[in-house]
Amino acid sequence: MTEGKTDGKGHGRHVRQGLIGVLTGHRSKWVIVALWLVVLVLAAPLASKLTDVQDNDAASWLPGSAESTQVLDASDEFRPEQIPAVVVYAREGGLTAQDRDKIAQDADQLRQLTAHGIRGAETRGPVYNERSAPEAAQIYVPITMDEKGWERIAPAVDSIRDRTGRSTGGLAVHVTGPGGTSADFSEAFEGIDSTLLLSAMGVVIVMLLLTYRSPTLLFVPLISVVVSLFTAQALIYLLAKHAGLTVNGQSAGILTVLVFGAGTDYALLLVARYREELRRHEDRHEAMALALHRAGPAVLASGATVVISMLVLLAAEMNSTSGLGPVAAIGVAVALLAMLSLFPALLLIFGRWIFWPVIPHFGSADPTERGVWARMGRTMARNPRAIWAATAAALALISLGLLQLRAQGISNADAFTGKPDSITGQEVSERYFPAGSGDPLVIVSNQAQGAEVREVVADIRGVVPESLTVPPGTKPEHQGQVLFEATMTDPSDSEAAKHTVERVRDAVHAVPDADAQVGGGTAALLDMDAATTHDNLVIIPAVLVVVLLILGALLRALVAPLLLIGTVVLSFAAALGASALAFRHIFDYAGEQTDFPLFVFVFLVALGIDYNIFLTTRIREEAGHQGTRPGVVTGLAATGAVITSAGLVLAGTFAALGTLPMVAFAEIGFAVALGVLLDTFVVRSVLVTSLFLDVGRKVWWPHRLARQDAGTAAAAQPEARISQSSE
Repeated sequence: MTEGKTDGKGHGRHVRQGLIGVLTGHRSKWVIVALWLVVLVLAAPLASKLTDVQDNDAASWLPGSAESTQVLDASDEFRPEQIPAVVVYAREGGLTAQDRDKIAQDADQLRQLTAHGIRGAETRGPVYNERSAPEAAQIYVPITMDEKGWERIAPAVDSIRDRTGRSTGGLAVHVTGPGGTSADFSEAFEGIDSTLLLSAMGVVIVMLLLTYRSPTLLFVPLISVVVSLFTAQALIYLLAKHAGLTVNGQSAGILTVLVFGAGTDYALLLVARYREELRRHEDRHEAMALALHRAGPAVLASGATVVISMLVLLAAEMNSTSGLGPVAAIGVAVALLAMLSLFPALLLIFGRWIFWPVIPHFGSADPTERGVWARMGRTMARNPRAIWAATAAALALISLGLLQLRAQGISNADAFTGKPDSITGQEVSERYFPAGSGDPLVIVSNQAQGAEVREVVADIRGVVPESLTVPPGTKPEHQGQVLFEATMTDPSDSEAAKHTVERVRDAVHAVPDADAQVGGGTAALLDMDAATTHDNLVIIPAVLVVVLLILGALLRALVAPLLLIGTVVLSFAAALGASALAFRHIFDYAGEQTDFPLFVFVFLVALGIDYNIFLTTRIREEAGHQGTRPGVVTGLAATGAVITSAGLVLAGTFAALGTLPMVAFAEIGFAVALGVLLDTFVVRSVLVTSLFLDVGRKVWWPHRLARQDAGTAAAAQPEARISQSSE
């Protein structure tokens, strides 16, 4: 590379003006660190309160306009929002007299419970299965789900378990139903922030040690990322507390992964350019100014891509998806700000010694010029068309694994990587009672047509006719409306139950002037499926357009962005196909959530495009000096090692989601990690590089580089330049 020889100190001083001059000044670096220290002192106490404002109730996940959401709102007028915990007892061969005495005593004790939102006075049961010698019984314990319901659901279920005891002497005792399952989900989310923080931090430390081979340098990006995370969490806490921003366990967990992954990536890419400039300039402030000048636009474009892509999620109908958008965008924006201000300032304060033991001294050789990536680039330059065609064909073949994808939702029984008590209890309950008991349909209609609506519902296949009741504690009517419940014969989270909901809705909507609506847990799942389908159709094209526009503005070309978008879509399809095969034949997962493809797409496209941005901006920079084809080889040689390291860090941080005991998180973490690795080692390093080598200078059309590759002799004979480089 000849660039360093032509810069000189004069160009470095010219760069050190304006904002870059402020960021790299001899005195201003201390001011920047001091300002961030103040921010950290103010942010840390607020960041610790983020869990206090998380909203994990049903309304925070459901689409706002859905019928199930409207029923949920209407139900509040009849009774406080509540979900039942179902205590199930069973003994093979029949319950004994002692069993029945215990069950009756437990029911009496449960009626006395009032702690943690338990409405003991409204306890129903025991209800025995219909046999001459009953083998099982159920007790229904309502739990109020107000704004603090999610926080106290686990303690409430623990209180119920304390009263009923555990399975013993052949009598099985389990707490299941929506209350029991919600408690197990709550416990799975408990400690999510600390678990993910420690996991992500561990991954970053290991990868930084392997990348930098320096026990000192790794602390600078680590400190910067932790400061970014605390600052983002504090800002999100304030917005959730005072501006109505919705935060739940899912978005809080993904925030940690995003900030660690994206922040560390930006640090790696900036350090790589800074190290180059340190070998060319004696003054480290001048070297940092040039590093920010040249790598800064790519980092900004990368961060902007992620931020805007996350904000596109605001168009989602699902509240949980639209709420993730601003949370993730704030996290990445704060990480970007810290990595372009705090991180450079810390590097300047510590000086060159921070790179110990491999210190980049002034005048030392750049090891990337003769490294493995330079050799790979020269090899691909000999026959790029065959290489990109074979690579694209291989990725397309892997994409056929999409035929194994089952993104139609997963049942509660398949939602955990283990088997909590509520799932065991659900299986026991389904052996003796209607499978939908404990999670009924909720129907609201006008009072005048209430009797007719109930008759219609009782005749529908999939509904237990004798189960139609007005639940205890419910007002008989409110403003001319009535509410009643109905139990289904199929498990409430099954496809058969969803079809039952559709039949019930069609029937009650047809009752004249009834204005009847159907909600409940199964109806909510059905509405979430419909909303996710809408979100896939709207958000995926919108994100592609955002990425295309940003790439076009950054590269000032049309052909290159279109090629890059094509490679990213192919990479996404291959990652999804390979993941589906792994889920079916290695992990034995039952399926995927309906929003699984959307989340994987957004994270892979928004984050994966980063590496193409860093590679192609460097190629474009080199093309102006030596021509496009030699510039491709030089760009790959200069960025290969650091982008690979960044990809490993990002893949590792997303893989940390697998530490959570929930299948949905494990699947997203695996698919994104696999997609990032594919993008890093195959798509960016082989497919994109060979495509650019094959297309040549036309890749910059309509920019002038497409007509006149460079003002040097090398531009006229790019093939000769590559040949000379390989000798």
